[in-house]
Amino acid sequence: MIQDPLFNPISINRLQLENRIYLPAMHLGMADKFEVTDQIIAFYKERAKGGVAMICVGYATVDELSGNSLNIGAHKDEFIPGLKKLAEAIKENGSKSAVQLNHAGRYNMSFFLDGKQPVAPSAVASRMTRETPRALEVPEIKQVVDNFAQAARRVKEAGFDAVEVLHGTGYLISEFLSPLTNKREDEYGGSLENRMRFGMEVMTEIREIVGPDYPLIVRMNGNDFMPEGQGRDELREYAKALVSEAGVDALCINVGWHEARVPQITTAVPRGAFAYLSRGIKEAVDVPVIASHRINDPDTAREMIADGMCDMVAMGRSLIADPCLPQKAKQGREKEIVHCVACAQGCFDNLFNLKHVECLCNPLAGHEHTTAAKPAASPKKVMIIGGGAAGMNAAIAAADRGHKVSLYEKSGLLGGQLYLAAAPPGRREFGQLAKDLEEQIRCRDIEVHLSTTVDASLIDRQNPDHVVLATGAEPMTPPIPGVELGHVVQAWDVLAAKVYTGKRVVVVGGGAVGVETALLLAEKGTLAGETLKFLLINRAESFETLHELSIRGTKEVTLIEMLDKIGKDFGKTTRWGMLQDVSRFGINTLTATRALEITKTGIKIEEQAGQTREIPADTIVLCVGARPSNSLESLLKEKAIAHSVAGDAENIGMAFDAVHKGYAAGKAIE
Repeated sequence: MIQDPLFNPISINRLQLENRIYLPAMHLGMADKFEVTDQIIAFYKERAKGGVAMICVGYATVDELSGNSLNIGAHKDEFIPGLKKLAEAIKENGSKSAVQLNHAGRYNMSFFLDGKQPVAPSAVASRMTRETPRALEVPEIKQVVDNFAQAARRVKEAGFDAVEVLHGTGYLISEFLSPLTNKREDEYGGSLENRMRFGMEVMTEIREIVGPDYPLIVRMNGNDFMPEGQGRDELREYAKALVSEAGVDALCINVGWHEARVPQITTAVPRGAFAYLSRGIKEAVDVPVIASHRINDPDTAREMIADGMCDMVAMGRSLIADPCLPQKAKQGREKEIVHCVACAQGCFDNLFNLKHVECLCNPLAGHEHTTAAKPAASPKKVMIIGGGAAGMNAAIAAADRGHKVSLYEKSGLLGGQLYLAAAPPGRREFGQLAKDLEEQIRCRDIEVHLSTTVDASLIDRQNPDHVVLATGAEPMTPPIPGVELGHVVQAWDVLAAKVYTGKRVVVVGGGAVGVETALLLAEKGTLAGETLKFLLINRAESFETLHELSIRGTKEVTLIEMLDKIGKDFGKTTRWGMLQDVSRFGINTLTATRALEITKTGIKIEEQAGQTREIPADTIVLCVGARPSNSLESLLKEKAIAHSVAGDAENIGMAFDAVHKGYAAGKAIE
């Protein structure tokens, strides 16, 4: 029998790991004044129980300027007891443990530093923070090197199995490495050897303080994707030096800086897209290389390992979405995995609002210490009406509490609006979530009734103790003259492929759904990935021609929005990538613009300055919002049946809201 590549043991230095799955450090926003909290321990404990080989926590700070109080602290001895408690919780539940050390450099903000100026190799402003840092003096650089080493000492004293240091992503060490941010003229600037000096000194001093047998890992970029920054060649040379000269035992390869304009973690990035970067590093060094980013299923992971692209895989957001992914893969239960959809709404966007990590796919993420469903004192007969994200999560939570649950859906499949969300280009992972939730329903003793319309007689026959109304929403039709004409369609019908559109299309409404619908239409007629590869490897057309054919479709799409911006209801991480696509695919956007009348030949609009004109159009697509569809609540009140309302049936929201509110509704049934 051939061994599963994902579950072959591997060693980092003398540390034995049972499988090839690594949970990389991620900002959680759960520390309290740098101290480890019960929330952090519960989060990592759940992932350790799920079977991941090694967990890296953090990042952790090395001095007062390196992070903020929501980061785990490693810059004082007083933080060692909390670190020790965390290390023990991880080990006791079956995983090896590490701490990532980092200094944010110019990515820190004076807001978090009591007004102090962030530091960097040079005074180069950050587009992300909109602040200019102070250039470090040489004695200060030496002190920061020692701070890293002392933090590593604390990590080892706390009982962690390894230490990782972040050398990428636009933080301090990578700021020294990159000619974009390092303008120094002393021994720390100029040539690659000089720009490497700071990072090499950090690793050399850490090695001296932790000893030869303690595993030392570096997380670094394979490409920083920054103009005038560092590409693959320089970073490969740096990787070789880290191993041969600084004694680094493993390299974890990530991609891009936070300022980079190449998407890195969103659903538009294909699964395993950046494996070529870990491959390039693996071919240059003789230590384990860990691949990162958009590896959200075991098949992608094991194929990357088997094909020599890497030795291990970092599955971060994948393990936020499903802590038991490794265990399920090992036990042949891969159908039960809940996959990360790469929306970044809870795991990354939350951090910009100083909120802790949550997850669209997993309502327990970040709430492991408080939210798990407990057995109900008196199990009830529960009827869930609606099989979308809210209804399925309500059913799951109610079943986990021991209630007898039946789920009713009027259409022929479960998933609801998740399939509409999956229709636009680069958003297909939402369809995976619909399938994953359906599998979670199958795993439980939940009766499912498809193609069933619930009415008073059905409710009477079932005689439920409690009903959850998750009947979703319906698209709104605006009171615009001409809206009844035959060439006017709803965006939902376009996304569901129920209608065809003409060459000239105007999308009315520039919210998230409007932008996604416009992009779907703008990509009609462009080259698909498989066709593009065929033409490219056969040199059938020039690169410039292939690029043009990949972004220029057959439709002329105009998007009009009454507000002054489009896509306001996108998450922060997704919005900028979507707006890039709107521009590159040639969508004409008109903001602060009002639709006045739809005619047989187009649509009359009023623009910001008050002038009016008509845009010629073959098809008008309406995307002006939705309203709750909740006709059964009055009936339930009349019959005095205990009930709750969840998802869009209560308030129109995003998929994140539907998942969380649906789960909460099911969990609340006593």
